[in-house]
This record gives sequence, structure tokens and C-alpha cells, in this order.
Amino acid sequence: MQSLPRAPMSILALLLASGCAVGPHYVAPVSSAPATYVGGASVEARVVGADAVDMVRWWQSFGDPTLTGLVEQALAQNLDLRQAQVRVVQARAALGTANAALLPSGQVSGQAGEVYQSLETPIGRIGSAFPQFERSTETYEANLGASWELDAFGGRDAARDAARADWQASAAGAIAARLAVAAQTADSYILVRALQGRLDVARAQAATQRRLVDLIALQYRKGVAAELQLRQAEGAAAQVRASVPALQNQLDIAMNALDVLVGAQPGATRSQLGVPAAIPSPPKVSAAGGPAALLRRRPDIIAAERTLAASNARIGAAIAEYYPKFSLSGLIGSATTAAGGLFGGNATQANGVLGLRWRLFDFGRVDAEIRAARGRNAEALAAYRLTVLRASQDVEDAFSTLVQQEARAAALTQGEASLARARATSDAAYRGGVVSLVEVLDADRRLLETRDGAIQARAAASRGAVASFRALGGGWDPVGVAAPVDGGAVMASR
Repeated sequence: MQSLPRAPMSILALLLASGCAVGPHYVAPVSSAPATYVGGASVEARVVGADAVDMVRWWQSFGDPTLTGLVEQALAQNLDLRQAQVRVVQARAALGTANAALLPSGQVSGQAGEVYQSLETPIGRIGSAFPQFERSTETYEANLGASWELDAFGGRDAARDAARADWQASAAGAIAARLAVAAQTADSYILVRALQGRLDVARAQAATQRRLVDLIALQYRKGVAAELQLRQAEGAAAQVRASVPALQNQLDIAMNALDVLVGAQPGATRSQLGVPAAIPSPPKVSAAGGPAALLRRRPDIIAAERTLAASNARIGAAIAEYYPKFSLSGLIGSATTAAGGLFGGNATQANGVLGLRWRLFDFGRVDAEIRAARGRNAEALAAYRLTVLRASQDVEDAFSTLVQQEARAAALTQGEASLARARATSDAAYRGGVVSLVEVLDADRRLLETRDGAIQARAAASRGAVASFRALGGGWDPVGVAAPVDGGAVMASR
């Protein structure tokens, strides 16, 4: 095999030695987040002295085994989460392809053939004029070839960096999906318990209103009550009765949603959740670390930053199209017309090629590709900044919901206790003949309305705690490897 010309090889060696990668150097954006959350002090003050919550498995802090079991089942079986995990596998495969593009490729080829030459073709007519012309020819060939496109200006290296960042972004997206599934499952469970409690209250309200209508109807027949009073009582009773199927419908929808979250057919958890139970109380939520910690805990922020890094790397890949592409290829093998001589010295063949490809008259299109890459990078930067802002908004909204709904629940619970005592007092007065049954039933109505409000407030506070854990990025350990997919790591530490 003859050596390649010295001049092209010298130029190529200089290019490789210079390592002249093109494109902008990536610098991660710096966030100007405040030191503390607006609602952080209120959240910290609500459970002073309580034990810290395990942020990795925060759902266990509610102290409800059913809730914990459902969340664990959802994390194991949820199909949205499974899709996100498989997307990580695809992104990892794309990174493998980008890595392989930087390496030489080789191939082995061989063939054996027989040609029977026609005498009616120009070659056959010429050959037939010679006595030793053979119409039948056998050929045998075996070759080992290799090729390598040299990344002299870093275009393929930039493409590999982009693929790596895409893989990391997809891994962070899978973690974000995990956090969302855990939070949605816990939220749906709390909603189910709240609707079950409200449904019991609504049925009790309907029974109270029915007794009130019967009493007023009796008074109307005796001429003691006016027809207007009776019709108003009937309308109020109908309104309460109408709330029962509405609440039942909401409960059915919530249970079906919970079934899908845990990867089961709708109706699968009815037996498990059929008996109403108390709404789990919200545990301690800590704002420790403040907004700065949010950048490390929120996987959607990590995914947005990695997407930004990928778009920056693709600018370099686009700029590299301005420059020539060099490639090396070679082949060594044997070719003969006799099977026995395939590996003889005379059958040896070899070649080597230094290739050049340059989009010399295509710079207008390259310019457009670079502008498009820069535009996508600017879009990714805006998306990252918006993700950070919305993450902070999520935390502040969740903190406000948790604190204010707890305060509302406390006030309504106190009101419920007062109205319960008023109901007992009115009942005693009715038995003593001091007040009418109408006043007793009216006290029942006010008590049940307050109880319904208290149930809603307690559920809202617990759901606010769930939203707080999700907003803070709870549900995974951001130190080291994040989570496995098919036995492998989906995201290495950055």
C-alpha cells in the first residue's frame, strides 16, 4: 500500500494538532433568585419543633398507609411515567450514535462470481477474434476496509455534546414525571376522602331539609305557616338533594382518575377506598435552602438548563459547516480469478484515500442554519428563565394555599364546635317546649353547612402540602444518580 501524498497529510496533521473547535463556549445561566420565599416564614412557623420531613419520600409523612401504598403503586405502574423512562432510553441511544460518529468505521466484504460473456456485444465480438478468448470468467475477492471522517473543526464533537445534553434533559424529564405522578396520586386520594366526607354531610343535609319541609307542610295545612314559607323550604330541599348526585359524580371521576394513575382499570380501587376515612393532616413543610436550592431540586429546571446547553452546542455544529470536512479511507484485500490464488502475493490489492468535502458555494444556507440555531438557543434561554420563575411561583402559591387554608379550616372547625353546642342547646330547649322543631332543624342546617366548609378547607390544606412538596422538588434525591430505567441509571450527577 503506497503512502499518501506528504503535502495533504502535513496540512491534515496541522489541523488535527490545532484542535480548532468552533462555536460559542457554553456558560450556565446565573439566576438572580431572592434569598428567601415570601411565604417561607409562615410555613416554617406553622409546625415549630416538628421533626423534619423526608423530602425523598414525603408522602409517608402524611401518616396514611393507604395513601403511601397508592403512591408506591403509581410509581411502579404508572404508564405516563413508563413512557418518560423509555424516552430516556431513546435519548441514550442517540448519544451512542453521536459518540460512534467520532470514531473510525470498518467493514469486511467478499464476493465470488462467474460471468459468461455474450459474443454479440462489442466486447464479445472483439474477444472472439482471439483464439484463447474465454467466455466464462470466475472472480473472487475479499477486502478489509476502514474510513474515518476527521472532526477537524469540532462539528461532530458539538453534536455529541448536544446529544449528551438531550439525554440529560430527558432523564430530568423522567424524574419530573415521577414527581408529578406521586403528587397527583396523593392529591387525588385526598380529594376522594374529601368528597366522601362531603357526600355524607350532603346526605345528612338532605334528610334535615326533608324533615323541615314535612314540618312546614304540616303547619301550612293547619294554617299556621304561609305557603311562601313552604315553597321556600321545598326549593332549599331540592337544592340540597341536587348536590348529592353532583358530589357522587365528582367522587366517581376522582376514583377513576386515581385508578388510571396507579396503572389499573377504572373501578379497581373501589373496594379499597369504599369505606370513607379521615382526610390526612398536612405534615411539616420546610422552606430550608430557599430559592437557591430550587435550582438543584426541581428536575424541570434541570431539564430546561440541559436543553439550553444542547441548543448552544448545536450552534457550534452549525458553524462547523463553514469549514471543510476531511476523511480518510483505506482498503486492503485480495482479488483473483482463481479460487486457489485468493491469498497469494500477486492477488493483494490496497488503496488509501484522503477525502475533502466543502460546502464552498452553500454559505447562504449555512448562514440560515446558524441563525436558526441561535434563534433556538435564545428561545431555550427564555424558556429556562420562565421555568425558574414559574417554579418560584409554584412554591409561593402552594405555601399560601397551605397556610391560609389551614387557618380557614381552624376557624371553621371552631365554628363547627360552637354550632354543635348550639344544636344541643336548641334540642334541649325543644324537648322542654321552649322552642319549636323548626329552630332545631335550622340549627342542624347551619351546623352541616359549616361542617362541609371545614371538610373542604382541611382537604385544601392537605392538597396545599402536596403541592408544596411537588413545588419544592420533593420525591427524589438530587445527589448522584437519579433513578433507574431498565436496571441502568437515567441521569448521572451533573
